[in-house]
This record gives sequence, structure tokens and C-alpha cells, in this order.
Amino acid sequence: MPRSKSPMPPPSDNAPQPPHLPGKPKPRSDKGPSSNLIWYLLIAAAVIIPAMTWYNQQGKVETITYSDFVEGIEAGKFHPGNMFELTIGPHSLAFQDQPKKPDVAAKSAEKPSIAKRYRVNLLGQDAIQPQLLAMLREKKISHSYDEAPSEMIAVFSWFFMPLVFVLLMLMLMRRVGGPGAAMSFSRSRGRLHAQEDLDISFDDVAGIDEAVEELREVVEFLKKPGKYQALGGRIPRGVLLVGPPGTGKTLLAKAVAGEAGVPFFSLSGSDFVEMFVGVGAARVRDMFGQAAAKAPSIIFIDELDALGKVRGSGMPGGHDEREQTLNALLVEMDGFSSDQSVIVMGATNRPETLDPALMRPGRFDRQVLVDLPDVKGREAILKIHIKKIKMSDDVDIQKIAKITPGFVGADLAALVNEAALLAARNDKTKVGRDDFEEGIERVVAGLEKASRIIPPDEKQRTAYHECGHALVACSLPNTDPVHKISIIPRGRALGYMLQRPADERFNRTQFELENDICVLLGGISAEQIVYHETSTGARNDLERATEIARRMVMEFGMSSKLGRVNYRNSGQSPFQSNGYVPRTEYAHSEETVREIDLEIKRLVDQAATTAMEILTGSRAVLEQMARELIDVEVMDEARLNRILDEHKITPQIKPGTHASVPHPAVQAPAPDDADKTLRLPAEGA
Repeated sequence: MPRSKSPMPPPSDNAPQPPHLPGKPKPRSDKGPSSNLIWYLLIAAAVIIPAMTWYNQQGKVETITYSDFVEGIEAGKFHPGNMFELTIGPHSLAFQDQPKKPDVAAKSAEKPSIAKRYRVNLLGQDAIQPQLLAMLREKKISHSYDEAPSEMIAVFSWFFMPLVFVLLMLMLMRRVGGPGAAMSFSRSRGRLHAQEDLDISFDDVAGIDEAVEELREVVEFLKKPGKYQALGGRIPRGVLLVGPPGTGKTLLAKAVAGEAGVPFFSLSGSDFVEMFVGVGAARVRDMFGQAAAKAPSIIFIDELDALGKVRGSGMPGGHDEREQTLNALLVEMDGFSSDQSVIVMGATNRPETLDPALMRPGRFDRQVLVDLPDVKGREAILKIHIKKIKMSDDVDIQKIAKITPGFVGADLAALVNEAALLAARNDKTKVGRDDFEEGIERVVAGLEKASRIIPPDEKQRTAYHECGHALVACSLPNTDPVHKISIIPRGRALGYMLQRPADERFNRTQFELENDICVLLGGISAEQIVYHETSTGARNDLERATEIARRMVMEFGMSSKLGRVNYRNSGQSPFQSNGYVPRTEYAHSEETVREIDLEIKRLVDQAATTAMEILTGSRAVLEQMARELIDVEVMDEARLNRILDEHKITPQIKPGTHASVPHPAVQAPAPDDADKTLRLPAEGA
């Protein structure tokens, strides 16, 4: 039982502060003179600017000549009856003339007039001073004398606005990185990691033991270079981590940083890309200059494909600025004066897009494949992630590892987190086996939507569709066992069938792929048998079945008519199952293309015929499965096997049998998919 903690008293101002621990960030102070100065300037600007605006709106000062002023006095334009106020200064005189106030009866109809302000320049006219005073006495105009303005006020008025402008510029420059930030675009954005801040080692990495061993040797190169140089060997210039997304390439680089004990610079490929021409190449040179100053050292570039795309390939996003940056990287890694004490590590899941000059020995000497973990690797990864949660005794980590083929490290981390969240939502004290099974389905198929209202006829059609998938899968050999059938919407699918492979498989035969196509077409075949028409829910099934048949014909050479020839070279990344596929360039005739289409159609039609034969011969089983599925909504493996045993349904090999869905990764259904045949992915497919 966890011990209860007593509430801590509020800290006093005189209480001693805890000592700063090494490796921990220092506590930030709430007080800062720079931030207070900014607030003072903002407050002053908020007061002065409105005051100056109000003052200017009261009326503009009109400058008139001395002769016009004298004529106005003699003509009676300016006289004491108009509330005349005159002030004589050392170099000018100013007066204000406001017309007479309107009568009380007319006040409501007329707007109050604004006083007019005049200025007469007397600079250099000292001779007229006695004449001016005599005229004012004669007209009985009262006047006063103004002192000369203070020189400090004049200086303040001249320098106030430039001072405010300079302060604002300093604030903006501090925002962008300091007084020299305007000229620091060429500085590298690489981050130097201190050794005490790196708390990840090779012990925290699991499931990719071969990659870890390769990088252990790189760490040994840095720690004991003389051991290898004594035999004439040299330290590798670069190590490229290649693998599917989520397999732990960045985590592996962090582990190298924690184990190496040398300065470690980390940045991404996009950090070199800038809007200014030549900045990327300058940043590359600056990065290697910093690393060479602290040699031996490591530079880690994540998402290297953002920087090292093939030059002049015409691929989307290519331009001269990126090519200049890549040229600078090539020269720094293995140029005329390159430093051999700096090791470059890169990570990418699209190695086919990298420039060949970057991949050659002497630059990236080693390519470390960070592949999908096998069952032992998944078990080791799960053991690392479950250290943070409380598990019940009924959880078998080895079994969970077996039923999650194709899961990468990121998927397994999400699985453990989903299981913990589900247990907390159900007010459990420990995470159980059911939470992990539900977490697997969430990661594979999405969130369950049990509250969605589905019409009864659509629900019945979905039940027949899913039972058609399951019955074909159970009637054909070399197919994965059916684990669950559900008509509860999950993700964007109205129903799904979940298959789990019995063992690890890294290769697929032609017969297995044909059976996969049959299983995919089992749903639409069941709808055709029961309703004599089909629905839009089979769209995703048809797409996947057609893609399997296309790959069989064009890539795998599994067509007796077209022979063992590869007709497609798409350039698609082997690690991107749903990634961008560039336009395919065909190197064969239109007649061959037509033959390919006919062969694909033949494979799909043959599989559809087989599925129809299986379901027509087992119509009674299909009806019973659909009725029970509508009642329970979720049919598990035990209930399905009971129905099959009653009717003695077992996989049988018959002439012309072709069948179902591939083991590649489970894909999310399209928005209008009514169902989803879920199969956990198998490695290497």
C-alpha cells in the first residue's frame, strides 16, 4: 500500500531553498529587470501617446505674419471681446481667439466652437518690440510674458521617439536570438547534449539487438580508437539508421549519445533549410566546425531525407538551395580537408530517395537496418514499457507478444498506454488481460463506437458480410485463425473480423495469397447470396484484393501466362506501406499492359467464384452465424468453433480453391466502408 503524504506547509520567504542538483534545470526566478523595463515602457507609451493625440486634436496652431497680426488688431478681428489671450515669448507670441459664446436659447442648437490658436514669429525682429507693446496698450489688450522653454524639455522632445524606437528594436532582436541575430542565420541549430542530461543507454533499447551490437562497435571506436588504428583500421565516417517508422531509430541515437561519452550534436534535416539562399550550406559548415572543435564527437541528423534527396531527380520538393546544402554536407563528410574524428549518424525511413554520393563508402560506411521486432523482441519491448504500470497476475506478456505481429516499438508503447487508460477508466487498480486485448483492437482498428445507432436492416447486412469473411477463412487451408467477429462500429468501419496468425511468417506463397483474396471477397459474396445485390461496404475489400492480385502478376511473377517477370518498378519505399508512390514508368507495350489487366481480373474472378462456392455449400452455417452474431454483436473464437463443430466445417483443399487477404499491415477503412476485415500484420509480407 502506498504511504499517505501529509500536506506540506507553505514555504516562507526566509525558508532555505533546496540545493540545485546536477543535471536538473535551475529554477527560474519570477523577478527579472528586463521584463519589468518592458512593462514600464509599455505603460509610458500607453499614457503619452493618447495624451499627445488628444492635444493635437484640440486644434492646429496657425502661423501668421506680424503684418497680418497688426492688421487684425487694427481691424478689430482680434479684440478682448472674443476672449482674446496673448502671450509674448522670447522669439514668438501666441494668442488664442475664441468667438463669442452663443445665447442660452441657441446653445442646444449650436455646437460649441473650438478655440483657434495662432503663432507669430518674432525671431530677429527686436526693433518692433516697442511698437508692439504700444499697440497692445492702445487697444487695451491684456498680455503676459512667457519664459524661454527649458533645454532639457527640447532635448527630451527631440530624442524621446528615437529612444523608444531603439528600445523596441532591442526587444525584437532579443526575441530572435540576441543583438547579433540579424547576422546569425548561418549559425547551426544543432544542440549539444551534456553527458549528465543523457539518461538513456543501450539497456533501455530492446527488440533490435543486431542494430545495438553494430552501434556498440561505433561507441568502441570513439572510446578506444587506438585498438583499431593499431591494425591499420579507421573509424567509420558515418552510420545510417534505416527502418520503418516507429522502430526506434531516434531512440537508438539517444542511446549512442548516452554511451559514447563524447560531445553529441543533434538536429534534423529540416534545420538546414532556410528561406535565404546559401544559409543551409553555411549551417552545415558551421555545424562541422563546432563538432571538429570538440572532436572526437558525433553529429546526429534525424530525417536525413529532408536534406539528402537525389540531386536533379525532378522529385517533388527538389531545388538548387537544397542541392547546395547537400553538396556542403558531402564535402564535409569526405572532402579534401574533412575531419576524420567526427562521426555522422543519420536516420531515415526513405533510403531510396537519398543521393548515391551520400550513400557510398567513405561517407555513410555503415547502414544499420532497424527492422520490425520478432516475437522475442516484442516481448522485450513490452517488458520495458510495463515497468511504469501496475499489472494483474492474469497478464501473459509472452502471449501478448505472439498476438501482435507487425507491431513496432511505437505501437507497443501505444498499446501499453491504451491498456492503462482503459483500466483507469473502469476504476481498476491494476491493468488486466482484457485491457490489453481491447488496447490491441484500439491500436489496430480504432475506437469502439457502441453508442452509434445503426438501422436493423443495415446491421443484419453487416452481420452477413462479416460472417462471410469468417466462414471463407475457416473453410480454406493456410489462413490465419479467426479470433473475433464484431458488428459494433470501430473507427470508420461498421464491423470487422479479426484474424491472428498462429506463428511468425516472413514469406508468403502463391496459394496463401490466393486464399487471402478469397477471404477478402467472402463478405461481398455473402451479400450477393443473401440479398442478390451488393453494397458500398465492400469497397476497401475490393481495393485490397485487386492490389494483391496486381502485385502477384507484376512484382512476384505468380502468373503462368505472363511468366516470371517483374513488370513494375515503382520506387516505393520498402518501409512505407501507405506512403507516396511516384508515377510508374512502364517499359513494356500497351498489349502487355492489357494482358496484365486481364490476368489480374482472372485471379480476382477465380477467387470470387471459390468464395461463392464455399458460402453456397455452407448456407446453413452462414445463417446460424449471422443470427447469433446479431444477438451477441461480438462473437469470440470459442463460440465460432462451436458452430463450426456442429456442422463439421473444416478446411478442405478442393480443385480450383483460391482465397483471401494478405498479411501486410492492417489499414484504416475508407469513410464509406461498412466493414473491415482486420488482420494483424505479419513481418516480411
